[in-house]
Amino acid sequence: MRILTASDSALLVEAADLDEAMRLNLAWDGVLGVVERVPGARTVLVRFDPLLVSAADLAAVLAATEIDAAHLPVTGEVIVPVRYDGEDLDEAASLLGVSAAELVHRHLAADWKVAFSGFAPGFGYVVSSDPLFDVPRRSSPRTRVPAGSVALAGQFTGVYPRESPGGWQLIGHTDALMWDIDRDPPALLSPGTTVRFQQVREQAMMSEKPDDLADARRVTERHAAEAHDPGSPTVAVEIVRPSLQLLVQDAGRPGFAALGVSSSGAADRRAMREANRAVGNASGAAVLESVGGAVLRFRGAGVAAVAGAVGSLDLIDADGVMRRIAHGTPFATVDGDELTLGHPTSGLRYVIAVRGGVAVESALESRASDTLAGLGPAALTAGDVVRVGDRAPHPVEPIATPRTLPASGDLVELEITLGPRDDWFTPAALATLTGQEWSVTPRSDRVGIRLDGTVPLERSVSGELPSEGAVTGAIQVPPDGQPVLFLPDHPLTGGYPIIGALTDPSLDLAGQLPPGVRVRFIVKETS
Repeated sequence: MRILTASDSALLVEAADLDEAMRLNLAWDGVLGVVERVPGARTVLVRFDPLLVSAADLAAVLAATEIDAAHLPVTGEVIVPVRYDGEDLDEAASLLGVSAAELVHRHLAADWKVAFSGFAPGFGYVVSSDPLFDVPRRSSPRTRVPAGSVALAGQFTGVYPRESPGGWQLIGHTDALMWDIDRDPPALLSPGTTVRFQQVREQAMMSEKPDDLADARRVTERHAAEAHDPGSPTVAVEIVRPSLQLLVQDAGRPGFAALGVSSSGAADRRAMREANRAVGNASGAAVLESVGGAVLRFRGAGVAAVAGAVGSLDLIDADGVMRRIAHGTPFATVDGDELTLGHPTSGLRYVIAVRGGVAVESALESRASDTLAGLGPAALTAGDVVRVGDRAPHPVEPIATPRTLPASGDLVELEITLGPRDDWFTPAALATLTGQEWSVTPRSDRVGIRLDGTVPLERSVSGELPSEGAVTGAIQVPPDGQPVLFLPDHPLTGGYPIIGALTDPSLDLAGQLPPGVRVRFIVKETS
């Protein structure tokens, strides 16, 4: 095997093939310091805790692994009804040198099995023994792929669990529900499941009701906010005017990569910890994360604090009396007080903590909103009310040293490690990565920051990269050579090469970069 650096807290292990990758993934249960594993088509991404094990020591343990020859476990069988009406059906057939009818016939006849999960919750990478299915991704990914789209890429079939960006070839559509957090397991296509695709016509799709299709008709998305109920606790926060994006976030949900679920969580973890410390909460308690200005009304008496982005903070009481609030300083609130967050003068995301924490319903042990996966609370809108909890174990404490965050036009240096796929790029591209400035474009969100540079990054290796795991902070390079910097809601796996990744200290700063900031990457010195 080959072991590559994926970040300062992750290694990417190359296996001989998919089968060996799956066996290695199973063999590393309980290895000291390993936090999470993300299997890919021929790799396993191993995230580790640098405080428990060094990269070198972990690499030695992984390299010494012996795996048995037993067959991988089969966890069940699923029938997926499909209408073969995808936009790319004819093109995919042409790329494979067959007719559309032959492609459909072979897709139905093949024996399929879910090898691993990734990209998003419920997205299973389904592989067969039919050598026909090895089709390249689209040269230009779509910004929106409809939920239920059945698609091909490389040797895999996948079904998009919800609307999301994607570059796979669309060959059909299914109404089967890929992800249901109330189902056990939540993913219909979980690793080890055998899959049979069944062709249906429109009428049959609507009339047949096998168990899987009945599941497909269940609506499981929940709204984060709860309408105000006179019988509910009096301490709450009402959204008077939301920001460009107002979400509930906490420390995230690490440990669910096997389900295709990324950690998500606050984009600026330091700001979350600081705001929570200011009001006496546990460091990972749920907070509000606001991109830009907003107006919030407090119900009942409490304590709040604002960290992260810097801008004007005004508290107006029920009598119309206004007072200015200091950034990072806890302040008392009474029923009817309204907090107005002005447009940030520096940074991008405000973090608002309330003593007791935001008490919305949790999903997979976290209240974090994962915008790519659609997991956790939905974005907050005007009129929504979120309850405030009653668990605050510490005294209030102002933030000791506020950070200086960038404004549009400022130059920011971000520390990176190179790899795991820096060898897919020319020496000139590696020099360009660190030698030129990159601009943060407005086409950025919690999934990733789209960067723009005068000189795009040139690849030395052409062709497809089999899907493999990616970390938060990864710098992925699509075919146009303009990097995408992954933030907390990024897909777990992807097929574009990753040239480097931010070091852990740079992740929080990346979450605060507004459009127009100039970025320069600095390679971390290794001892």
